[in-house]
Amino acid sequence: MDRNQLIGITLISAMLLAYAQFFSPRPSVRPVNMEAHRDPVVAKVPDLHQVRNPGLAACSPIDPSQYGIFAPAALGIEKEVVLENEVVRITLTSLGGSVKKVVLKKYKDHSNQLLTLLDEQSSSMGFQLFAYGKKLNTNALFFETALPDQSVGETDPITATFSLPLGPGQYIRQIFTLSDTGYTLTHTWEIVGLDAVLGQEPIQFIWHDFIKRAEKDFVACRNKTTVNYYLASHKFDYLKESAETEQEQLLQSPVQWVGIKQRFFTAGIIAREAFVGGHIVTRPTSQSTTTVKEAEVCLTLPNADPQHERRGQFTFYFGPNDYQTLEQVTKGFSKNISLGWPVVRWINLYLIIPVFALLEQYIDSYGIIIILLVILIKFLLLPLSYKSYVAMAKIRVIKPALDVLKAKHGEDMQKIQMEQMSLYREMGINPLSGCVPVLLQMPILLAMFNFFPNAIALRQQAFLWANDLSTYDAIIRLPFSIPAYGSHVSLFTLLMTASTILYTWSNNQLTPVQGPMKVMTYIMPFTFMFVLNGFPAGLSFYYFVSNLVTFGQQNLIKRFVDEEKIKRKLEENKAKNKDRKKSRFQLHLEGAMKAEGKMKKISSKKPRR
Repeated sequence: MDRNQLIGITLISAMLLAYAQFFSPRPSVRPVNMEAHRDPVVAKVPDLHQVRNPGLAACSPIDPSQYGIFAPAALGIEKEVVLENEVVRITLTSLGGSVKKVVLKKYKDHSNQLLTLLDEQSSSMGFQLFAYGKKLNTNALFFETALPDQSVGETDPITATFSLPLGPGQYIRQIFTLSDTGYTLTHTWEIVGLDAVLGQEPIQFIWHDFIKRAEKDFVACRNKTTVNYYLASHKFDYLKESAETEQEQLLQSPVQWVGIKQRFFTAGIIAREAFVGGHIVTRPTSQSTTTVKEAEVCLTLPNADPQHERRGQFTFYFGPNDYQTLEQVTKGFSKNISLGWPVVRWINLYLIIPVFALLEQYIDSYGIIIILLVILIKFLLLPLSYKSYVAMAKIRVIKPALDVLKAKHGEDMQKIQMEQMSLYREMGINPLSGCVPVLLQMPILLAMFNFFPNAIALRQQAFLWANDLSTYDAIIRLPFSIPAYGSHVSLFTLLMTASTILYTWSNNQLTPVQGPMKVMTYIMPFTFMFVLNGFPAGLSFYYFVSNLVTFGQQNLIKRFVDEEKIKRKLEENKAKNKDRKKSRFQLHLEGAMKAEGKMKKISSKKPRR
């Protein structure tokens, strides 16, 4: 490994450290009053202003009779209707005519129970109207439905209707339709004959959610939870995931969809006709282990015909962050999965994800899938690895000549560098030839840093001693926390570190690297040990296997590289290029180095005060 290769690896290490620090911080949290959320209401007068409205001042409770034609709907008995298909069970409630509970039937939570994405203790949603000069939320009103409790199952039409008759020609109606096979729930609504009551005020849809914990790794789950949004102008944006304080954004342009996104699951709302605007908020929750964050979403609905009736349709998505699934929901919805910067994202989209999905069809063990993925990636990178090894071989061949230069000029690094550049030129060696192949592999390295933490396929999948490849494989729990390392020891990370050190030692036997640079090559594996200790076991296992394959690959390449032949070729180049004129770049570089040397001599001769 020559100096240029070392510089390349050092740059990669620095970028990975910065990348890990930026995308995987450990935020602190602050308490929040969970009692502010409403309790289930049955046959009693509800608080008509219980739901929080982000960005708007809270209203004081008032006598429900002041709501005129809405007052009778403040009393009633709650009725539940279940819509269910193969993958999801959605419970609707007549109190508000809204979604009360969502269970994903093919997934389990950290306690091995069917995964409940939201329920009445964690989530509330409804339309906010402005009636009689006061705010009114429909989730405090009892709607009527012809369906009996728990009536709709997998074999029935997956539709439920909730109506609120308010007078002759005056009503609010909500129709929910669950797709036969997917995770989408269509919500059609209409408000008819209420123009005199509601006036010209816009109608808003309010969604308040204490996001339920779904994963074993609570910190990683919290750090990957946020609110994403996609504008009608096709711009995607989001609130900062790892923020330690409240995050909010006023949406002043038409909004196509908003997603309350966790690490592996998303609850989203998609407009048929873009929302006029909105306001979104996220807050850290208490140190309770049941919720990871608090989210508020306020969306202003389009107002097509305020003089007679208002109607519209939007779609809920309650499901996994699986790329193929999200891609089919609506335009831009797959962006709920962070796949990295453009080049890194393309590698994940067009290489890693398709190959991983193909292997899944034939292999049940995800550990074996990772091994095969490593082999394929290494095969694709074989030309770069071969070129890098040949560059290292050239440096090894001319090492005796480099040693002579060092002995000749002693500590004069400027002269050594000038003579070394001249030697490289004469022998036809490009000093960057060993660095470039390493740098070209960096996008794939970063692609893995995005793929594995977001790969829902690895969630709760065991391999060897790791119970879950989507989180760290803790073999030891420490009674204290080590800064930048954590309070656990990951065995796959230790194996990755040991294999990297072994590979580095093997490489150093073949390269002229000495002194501080040689020490640096051993420091970097320990740096990665700290970075990867809290990352998914699947990622550490990938790098462990990658190191073993690289070690074997390098020994295989060695059999096909004849260093004596390289030496003869370099000698021929030296004889051919001995009288060859220097290029402008080389002359400019040497001139710059001479000027720098003169400045150092002048500064060293100045008397010290």
